[in-house]
Amino acid sequence: MKNNYFVEGLQGAGKSTFVQLISDKLPDYKVFREGDYSPVELAWCAYVAEDEYRDVLRRYPLLRKEIQEKTAVEGNHRIVCYTQILTDTPGFHRDLEKYEIYNGNLEKESFEKIILERFAKWDGEGQIFECSVFQNIIENQMLYLMMTEDEILDFYRRLKAVLSDKKYKIIYLDVADIQGAIEVIRKERSDEEGKELWFPLMIKYLEESPCGKERGLTGLEGLLVHLERRKALEHRIIGEIFKENTIIVQAKHYVLEDIWAKL
Repeated sequence: MKNNYFVEGLQGAGKSTFVQLISDKLPDYKVFREGDYSPVELAWCAYVAEDEYRDVLRRYPLLRKEIQEKTAVEGNHRIVCYTQILTDTPGFHRDLEKYEIYNGNLEKESFEKIILERFAKWDGEGQIFECSVFQNIIENQMLYLMMTEDEILDFYRRLKAVLSDKKYKIIYLDVADIQGAIEVIRKERSDEEGKELWFPLMIKYLEESPCGKERGLTGLEGLLVHLERRKALEHRIIGEIFKENTIIVQAKHYVLEDIWAKL
């Protein structure tokens, strides 16, 4: 069997770039980026029951074809890759966002059950995933579900057990200078006139979360506090649970051939 690769790291670690590099090296591998229909991850996708799906189609008749083209069926649910639908229809993306499993939309038990069941059913090989093990799951657990570190570690122990019969490696891009990395992507993710697109949304996501409100996490300073805490937690998860399955490399300071030799 071919191996599978999960590329992980904080925002600004260069995950998208690294995914492209290894996919260029492995052209016969299938790549799953954020927002794609993935066998394991649901970031930027709506997870809806049949009746909810019919209601969405009813509310947006002019987008019916586009919605159906971006929908996959899994048992009694439909997964809609709604962020891949380009439209200026007022409120469409905000409306579909409420059907995501993240952002505190589900309570802890349901959230964990969906993730663990999808990883358990996954039997792929030769696949590359962008931030499908840590980022979106941990952000929801820390910021919205307000889970303790021990609770999060317990979840990842159960995830490791689910993955026990799978062939995979985690490539973790470790960010040494978090503030520097954030400043870079603030510039990269701006429009042609220099207006920031990503950073205001990230800050809003942080500040409106239960954890952000309780801890008083605001602005860049609050984001850095959160990311330092998340980085420490991810290192702990790797060290205690996924050590034998993980290769840690310095973000943006690596030689791809050296990583390949380790893999």
